[in-house]
Amino acid sequence: MAEDLMRYDMLAQDALRSVVKLALKRVQESGLPGEHHFFIAVSLDHPGVKISERLRSKYDDEMTIVLQHQFWNLEVYDKFFEVELSFDNTPERLVVPFAAVKGFFDPSVQFGLQFEVAGQENDLEQETAGLKVAADNSENQQESTSSDSADEGNGTELPEPTSKKPSNDDSTVVSLDSFRKK
Repeated sequence: MAEDLMRYDMLAQDALRSVVKLALKRVQESGLPGEHHFFIAVSLDHPGVKISERLRSKYDDEMTIVLQHQFWNLEVYDKFFEVELSFDNTPERLVVPFAAVKGFFDPSVQFGLQFEVAGQENDLEQETAGLKVAADNSENQQESTSSDSADEGNGTELPEPTSKKPSNDDSTVVSLDSFRKK
């Protein structure tokens, strides 16, 4: 199978993270409608996450924030959002890059998304490796004959789903792992 130099896995995660961003923008503009509220899991190790030292010492590498009754000053930007929440009756300001979001769940409608969070160093290594592979493939393609490339697969195989059991439960969390190369 051909290597995915387009990185569709990352493109899909970025697209799904935009759902989180758009939902938060709606809340910023007009508040939480009806019974909607959000649980947002955040990787605290991700670059750009800004929380107080008090909270960082309380939570190891991940925390879940709840946007329901007591949150203030929600500001949504292209790459991150800011919000003030109360922790043990103490107001705290959090800055969360969308790339640090590990999960998003709205229990009022049983809608959830789950993400993989990679550090910037890991992303940079993957991009650099991808560029090197692309350059190597480009050189090899120029040198190879058409009969050599006819022997290769066309890369249209779909990954096997991770679960074969049908579910009647509407509270499914979408995980992109089933679409990744193994």
